[in-house]
Amino acid sequence: MAFSSVLTGTALGRAAVVLRESHCEQQSRRRRQAHICCSSVATAEQVRTGLKRNENIGKLQAGYLFPEIARRRRAHQDKHPDAKVISLGIGDTTEPIPKLIADAMQKAAAGLGTLAGYSGYGAEQGRGELREGICNAFYSSCGRKPHEIFVSDGSKCDIGRLQMMFGCEQRVAVQDPSYPVYVDSSVIMGMTGNYNASTTSFDNIEYMVCQPDNDFFPDLSKVAPTDLIFFCSPNNPTGAAATRQQLTELVAFAKKNGSIIVYDAAYALYISDDNCPKSIFEIPGAEECAIETCSFSKYAGFTGVRLGWTVVPEQLRYADGSPVIADFNRIMTTVFNGASIVAQAGGLACVQPEGLAEMQQLVHFYKENADILRQTFLDMGFKVYGGKNAPYVWVGFPGKPSWDVFADILEKCNIVTTPGSGFGPAGEGFVRASAFGHRKDILEAVERFKKAYGKQR
Repeated sequence: MAFSSVLTGTALGRAAVVLRESHCEQQSRRRRQAHICCSSVATAEQVRTGLKRNENIGKLQAGYLFPEIARRRRAHQDKHPDAKVISLGIGDTTEPIPKLIADAMQKAAAGLGTLAGYSGYGAEQGRGELREGICNAFYSSCGRKPHEIFVSDGSKCDIGRLQMMFGCEQRVAVQDPSYPVYVDSSVIMGMTGNYNASTTSFDNIEYMVCQPDNDFFPDLSKVAPTDLIFFCSPNNPTGAAATRQQLTELVAFAKKNGSIIVYDAAYALYISDDNCPKSIFEIPGAEECAIETCSFSKYAGFTGVRLGWTVVPEQLRYADGSPVIADFNRIMTTVFNGASIVAQAGGLACVQPEGLAEMQQLVHFYKENADILRQTFLDMGFKVYGGKNAPYVWVGFPGKPSWDVFADILEKCNIVTTPGSGFGPAGEGFVRASAFGHRKDILEAVERFKKAYGKQR
């Protein structure tokens, strides 16, 4: 009797599954038919709104660099489904967030589930104790003050907000090569002309060439004056860190021309050379001509957590004498509701002595990866730059288009890199290898490089 009941129940269950599958197939068929119907209607009638597209977005030549790399990686994986692809491409951290910092966020998240621990909106500029902690940890010798520090969801987001604040009438200078967001956001804002295929660059942007022959620092005597200067040190992608003398020249150049430097210090903690400042505000006079952005992304593994900051000195003024900090405060309080409470709890742990020590250990791990990559390419006979004060290694392939090198490495080694031309015209002939990866993957990657490329002449 019991056996019969079980059998009957099993049979009924199977029947139910078949009925559900049949029902799902019917729904799927209806959706496909509806899609075909809708597609044909859209194609025939081209239903449109009356809104004109932002023509500046239309100027962008392709998708943003890193999604394009991801697309090509997926295509390669589809072609070689059994391949183990190692990514040395996008600079995304791979190691766990240090325990002290993760525990602080866990405690904050749990607290939100209690009456005593719950809180809603906070200050758009960030928690006061966090602003003070960042100031003490990174700017104690630079004369900066906590109220000049705006906590945010990351440097990249702040660059977009800064562009919004400055408006479309400013002329822009960028390092070449440089992080694509500086150029792309300028294009979207309407600060540039059209893309020039003959120069593979946008008109009305001043490209400050940074290559081995000028030690990756632009010849400022050849740079036309602009309103804004985007400058990143250590540089992404070349890994070059500007010296104190070079930054002194940059500050003098900006002050002479009435420019504002937007200084991206996202990798400053990777600097080990005492002659390379970790902040632009180590340079006298920088508070009168510079803004600095930074982030916990590459310090504490916060690429997904999202927490950064921007420093706007109270001394920084527009041509009419009005303070820039007042406008940035207006932007932050208008389009931003403040960084996550949980993320800020993690940030507060980061700037405690124990948290700083844990971040240094994490940075040291990635720097060891960079050294492994750098030494491997050097031993193979390549021209190699960066990798000492930054988590990026810049490898030369003279005379070869960067995207071709990218494709060749992906095909031969199942390794994703980043083509140098994606960072600007002066990046052609180079690829960037990121040190963000598990140690076992870095070690396997270098063995694949050696096998595929051997010793270069």
